[in-house]
Amino acid sequence: MILARQLTKTFPGPDGVAIHALGPLDLDVAQGEFVCLVGPSGCGKSTLLRLIAGLEQPTSGVLQADGRQPILVFQGDSTFPWLTVYGNVEYPLKLRGWSEKEREAAVVHQLSLVGLSRFAEAYPYQLSGGMKQRVALARAWVSDPEVLLMDEPFGALDEQTRVALQTELLRLWEGPQQPGSPTARKTVLFVTHAIDEALALADRVLVMSSAPGRIIKEVRVPFARPRDAIQLKRDPRFGELAYELWQALK
Repeated sequence: MILARQLTKTFPGPDGVAIHALGPLDLDVAQGEFVCLVGPSGCGKSTLLRLIAGLEQPTSGVLQADGRQPILVFQGDSTFPWLTVYGNVEYPLKLRGWSEKEREAAVVHQLSLVGLSRFAEAYPYQLSGGMKQRVALARAWVSDPEVLLMDEPFGALDEQTRVALQTELLRLWEGPQQPGSPTARKTVLFVTHAIDEALALADRVLVMSSAPGRIIKEVRVPFARPRDAIQLKRDPRFGELAYELWQALK
C-alpha cells in the first residue's frame, strides 16, 4: 500500500543552506500491515508521514500510496472545539457527501465502538485528554480509510491512559470492521518514541537514523494476535526485542 524508493526531502534553511531532513529512504508497507516507526527526535518521522499524506512534496525519489486518500492522526488534541463529539466524528463524512441517514448510522456505530455514545453531545472542553484521542480515533476510522497514518497520537497522555488507548486501537484494528467495509484490516503506519508501544502494536518496527532519516533496522514482532498490550510485557521475548531496538537507536 505504501512504497518509497530513494525518497528525500530538503527544506530551505534560514541562512540559505538547504536542510536535508530525510533520506534517501526506501520503505514498503503491505496492505493490512501495522508498521511502527521509531527514531530520535528530528529524524524525519513526521516529515515522512506528511509526504505520504500529500501535505508535503518529495524533493526527489519515488513515493506511492495506493487506495483512497490516507488519513493522518496528529499528536495532541486535534478536535474541533466548536463541534460536539458527534459533530467531530461526522465531519469527514459531510466532506465526502454522505447523506444524513448514512452519516448518522456510521457515527452512532463508531461512537459505540470507542465507548463515547453517552458523550455524543459533549464538547471537547468537557472531555479528558484520553477521551479527545478516542474522538480522534473515531473520526479517523469512521470513513473507513485504507491507509491510516498516526503521528505519536498517544504521546502527550499519561502512561495509564496511553496503554488503555493502545488496547483500544488494537481492538479496533484487529476486530471486525464496519458492515460492507472493503478492507479486512487497515494499513497503519504509526510513529512513536516509545519502544514498548511499538512492540505492543506492530507487525514490524522500523528504526530510523538521526537526520537525514533513513531506515537502518527492521524488527519483526512475533507475538500472535489478538494481543493484550499489558500481558505482552510479561513475555521474555518482549524484553529481548526492546533491548535490540534500544541498541539500534544507540
